[in-house]
Amino acid sequence: DKPKPRPGDLIEIFRIGYEHWAIYVEDDCVVHLAPPSEDFEAGSITSVFSNRAVVKYSHLEDVLHGCSWKVNNKLDGTYLPLPVDKIIQRTKKMINKIVQYSLIEGNCEHFVNDLRYGVPRSQQVEHVLMEGAKAAGAVLSAVVDSIRPKPETA
Repeated sequence: DKPKPRPGDLIEIFRIGYEHWAIYVEDDCVVHLAPPSEDFEAGSITSVFSNRAVVKYSHLEDVLHGCSWKVNNKLDGTYLPLPVDKIIQRTKKMINKIVQYSLIEGNCEHFVNDLRYGVPRSQQVEHVLMEGAKAAGAVLSAVVDSIRPKPETA
């Protein structure tokens, strides 16, 4: 059985094709970003098509939609978490607010990292951008090689 999350813990939820993130507050409840429309409860992927999200206070089970999850405070080794009472105070202040949403600059992982550490980071996005840069570098290298004059052979 999983250990019970503690207030301020980051919860990583494994959805198909992406991870959704929430921050544990109390009594099996979390705060997370959701699409502004009540018609969509699928999670942050539908926010991609709008540039806004609403900060929701929800029971963890209602956010999971049957997906697996784990506590993942992976940036604790890089950044010092804010004091728990400050994390919870900052988190509760955000409930029901509409926030800007951007897959690259302001997604659910940026949101929870900002609340826990005061630093809006998304390793999910950084990884995708790094892989994209590697792929672009490989393509550029192949193009340069293909147009470089070949030495003449006698």
